[in-house]
Amino acid sequence: MNMLVYLIPIALFMGGLGLAAFLWSLKSGQYDDLEGASWRVIADDDTDPTAT
Repeated sequence: MNMLVYLIPIALFMGGLGLAAFLWSLKSGQYDDLEGASWRVIADDDTDPTAT
């Protein structure tokens, strides 16, 4: 039971740290273009078709 005195604040701190990191990623624009990466994967950008 005494260990919960240490584990609960540590868990709350780590959860707050994860929430702060998520909010920072939202503000920095990490989730703005969700479909662009999928289209860039299948886009054919080969400039020299004879190089295989």
